[in-house]
Amino acid sequence: MENYVSIWPVVILALIHFFGTRLRFLAGVPRSIWLSGAGGVSVAYVFLHLFPELSEGQEHVEQLNVAETFLSHHVYLVALIGLAVFYGLERIVVEQRYQQKKKEHVEPRHEQGFFWLHIGSFAIYNALIGYILFQREEESLQNLLLFSVAMALHFIVNDFGLQEHHKNSYRRYGRWVLVAALIMGWGIGFVVELPEALVALVLAFVGGGVILNVLKEELPKERESRYWAFALGAGLYAILLLSL
Repeated sequence: MENYVSIWPVVILALIHFFGTRLRFLAGVPRSIWLSGAGGVSVAYVFLHLFPELSEGQEHVEQLNVAETFLSHHVYLVALIGLAVFYGLERIVVEQRYQQKKKEHVEPRHEQGFFWLHIGSFAIYNALIGYILFQREEESLQNLLLFSVAMALHFIVNDFGLQEHHKNSYRRYGRWVLVAALIMGWGIGFVVELPEALVALVLAFVGGGVILNVLKEELPKERESRYWAFALGAGLYAILLLSL
């Protein structure tokens, strides 16, 4: 790989974590139309571009020995696992916040444990995305650009959600961990070449995570999300993807 084009999307995604705390105009209630629109773009990409790739990747997954009984028909099972994992983590964080609002005592070590569990899971998520960025460069520039735009907007949504949950802990430690994980995942691409079957499974897991992480930010009633902005973002990006 001569040009290392994928380093630029990695830099942009890292900068989102660095400077996301300064995008004050996106904060507040009702939810920013830009955040809702960004979520719509991310979901449109998963359904119209990433999931169709999984149907093609299923052929490679079926060549794995374990696939004969476990994944022989449904690579989407891994997408479901990704969604379920992030849903479970979100429930843990929401329960912690509920206990705090009830003014029940939460030991600092437990609070820090929840924080690192949450950030650790997103670090793995970022590392997988970093690896996919490297992989996308080997496929085509168009695939790299489409994935990068969707993930950049998705990272903005994630960044605001994590700030809301963890506040100073995220600004002081969490975002740096996520940046390091993203770069590490991209760097692993230089030394580890996964079989196409495993790349398909990584894409499936990330796809499930994207769907859950977007919808969990849009659905809570107290956010007063803008459905029309979400639908507009999804619709416009869908038109772009279908026209290519």
